Amino acid sequence: MQRAAALVRRGCCPRTPGPWGRRQSSAAAEASAVLKVRPERSRRERILTLESMNPQVKAVEYAVRGPIVLKAGEIELELQRGIKKPFTEVIRANIGDAQAMGQQPITFLRQVMALCTYPNLLDSPSFPEDAKKRARRILQACGGNSLGSYSASQGVNCIREDVAAYITRRDGGVPADPDNIYLTTGASDGISTILKILVSGGGKSRTGVMIPIPQYPLYSAVISELDAVQVNYYLDEENCWALNVNELRRAVQEAKDHCDPKVLCIINPGNPTGQVQSRKCIEDVIHFAWEEKLFLLADEVYQDNVYSPDCRFHSFKKVLYEMGPEYSSNVELASFHSTSKGYMGECGYRGGYMEVINLHPEIKGQLVKLLSVRLCPPVSGQAAMDIVVNPPVPGEESFELFHREKESVLGNLAKKAKLTEDLFNQVPGIHCNPLQGAMYAFPRIFIPSKAVEAAQAHKMAPDMFYCMKLLEETGICVVPGSGFGQREGTYHFRMTILPPVEKLKTVLQKTLLWCLVWVPPKKVICRLGSCFKSTPAKFCCSSRSAHGGRQTEPRGSTTSYPRPVCCCPCVV
Repeated sequence: MQRAAALVRRGCCPRTPGPWGRRQSSAAAEASAVLKVRPERSRRERILTLESMNPQVKAVEYAVRGPIVLKAGEIELELQRGIKKPFTEVIRANIGDAQAMGQQPITFLRQVMALCTYPNLLDSPSFPEDAKKRARRILQACGGNSLGSYSASQGVNCIREDVAAYITRRDGGVPADPDNIYLTTGASDGISTILKILVSGGGKSRTGVMIPIPQYPLYSAVISELDAVQVNYYLDEENCWALNVNELRRAVQEAKDHCDPKVLCIINPGNPTGQVQSRKCIEDVIHFAWEEKLFLLADEVYQDNVYSPDCRFHSFKKVLYEMGPEYSSNVELASFHSTSKGYMGECGYRGGYMEVINLHPEIKGQLVKLLSVRLCPPVSGQAAMDIVVNPPVPGEESFELFHREKESVLGNLAKKAKLTEDLFNQVPGIHCNPLQGAMYAFPRIFIPSKAVEAAQAHKMAPDMFYCMKLLEETGICVVPGSGFGQREGTYHFRMTILPPVEKLKTVLQKTLLWCLVWVPPKKVICRLGSCFKSTPAKFCCSSRSAHGGRQTEPRGSTTSYPRPVCCCPCVV
């Protein structure tokens, strides 16, 4: 077979006249004879198919980068090709990527990273001495004085020391041991790694992992991948997404019939819900974990993102220690932080850490072994994490600029959180709880029954249908609440508040106008005051309204729906 193919590749042509053509003709005949002796077999079945692949991987879902985000990418390509849309750009309000949304990097972090990446700059007078000092310390702890070398599996030692010092400062003197610090590839890596250690058993003894609903879909994805059991507990939407310990008790008791609940996950401040848990709530959770012998996972990546003057971030580590030795010596806790959130917003560096306390010494060895399989987290991400936990302090050269940039970022986020909350709550069919922290709004939306039926006909969740239409009509990409989990019969979407103020106003204006099309079929008195008037309009679901809305009746029917008409140049 190989010889025949080689003969064909030589370009044998039986039509060429003369002796050379006869030689080619002879070679072609030989090739044909070989092929006849060994006819081409049909292509064998592939080893890896949807049926043969790991079923746990197939069960993984991650809505933050799900079908709507893929559709957004397709629409962007269509816009680039000149295909006309009722909008000129796709606004990706689906993910908490601050710098992709236009937030400028913190100068000091980028200076230190530049020095670490290209050490020749250490001789430049363009960089402040406090940045050089940090860069030298990091480089001296790296093999060959280079970020390009591997680090220890647990992370660069001096960076772990800086993380421990940061935690001690943050928690008012509660000690942190560098040996309990593990640097990770973002917080997500730490969460999935610790869950790998925790998950075991089969049948009714499979590990149950308690997660809040709504949740960040990393948790459900990792639980599916590890073939653990997801145990849902519901946050109280009527009480600003508070965590009620009675709901925890309900969830754990019901779960004991079919699994072994061993892990309790808390996201504080909340993603996607934006609530900040009170100290009393955290104490109740710790007591519950102690009572039920649960391993606590505290996802605290938004600890710097607290906007409400009535709220304050309390770390689980600090509260645990202040509850006394009965708890502080016995409750096992892993807490997580990241470079991606806060005011730094350095998502691309993939820096993070986890602090694990009260871990059995033998399990600590197993954890280090598991971490060593992936060698080490990116050393550049470790360096970025160091700057997050070791920023300029008063008296240092860079402090004033750093402080000004930090306060600007957090101040703008607080203003945008209030703007988003206020405007969502002025429109019929939407209710938004206070945005106390994090980076997202998670409003509850009204979806008419006929739209629910239309979604079911398309085999889509109603809020997925809603968000897909929002994208197709306005270019705004948000994530449906079904991707995070929600109580049956309720619908939500998650939208980031990260875009610059003017762009956020545009996003809100388009979203609110579009959402009004989905309210019940009656004349609406809009609470936006003089900014809107409401006029009935007839249109079918195959045609667009003046503001890109679609009617929710079946195709071909016409019903009088209120169509918002803007009475001033800018809604917001």
